[in-house]
Amino acid sequence: MTPTNSTNNFIQWQVPEYKKPDRGPRWYILAAIFVFICLFLSFFTISGWRPVFLGAESNFLFALIILMSVAIMIIHDSQEPQTVLIKLSPEGISIGRRFYDYDEINNFCVLYKPRQSVKNLYLEFKNKMLPRLTIPLRRQDPLTVRNYLVRYLNEDLERISPPLSEELTKLLKL
Repeated sequence: MTPTNSTNNFIQWQVPEYKKPDRGPRWYILAAIFVFICLFLSFFTISGWRPVFLGAESNFLFALIILMSVAIMIIHDSQEPQTVLIKLSPEGISIGRRFYDYDEINNFCVLYKPRQSVKNLYLEFKNKMLPRLTIPLRRQDPLTVRNYLVRYLNEDLERISPPLSEELTKLLKL
C-alpha cells in the first residue's frame, strides 16, 4: 500500500480485481437445485400436476443460456482474482491498464460506513453505456481520497448507501 505521495501529487493503492464470495456447500446445493428447475422448465410444463414434455416446443435457447452461465461460473470460480493498481493523478484515474480521464467521469462518491463494512469509491461515467465502478478503498483514508477527487470531479452527495445491485450481489453471493 502506498499512501498519498505529495511529491508526485497522486494517490495509489492495490485492490483485488473482484471480491470472491465465500460460498459454502449449502450455496452450491441451492444453485444446483435452481439450475435443475430451470432446465426442467425449459423442456417440460406442468399440466394437471403432471409434467408434460414440450418436444419441439422446448425452450432450447433458455437451456443453452443456463448451461453457458453454469460453465462461466465454474471457470470464474476456479480462478483467483488478480491484484489491480488504482492510481488517482491530476490527469485522471488509472485502474490496472485502463485509464479514465476526468472528462469521462460524471461524478464520484466516497462512501464510508464502518458498521456495514462499506468503504468504497463509486465512479459514475458520462457515457451511460459504461457501468458504475465500485473501487474498494481498503486501507486508504476516505477523507484523503474525497479531498483529492473533489478538486477534479463533482461529488455525488445524494448517495448515502451502496447501490441495490451491490447489496443483492452480496446477499446472493454472486
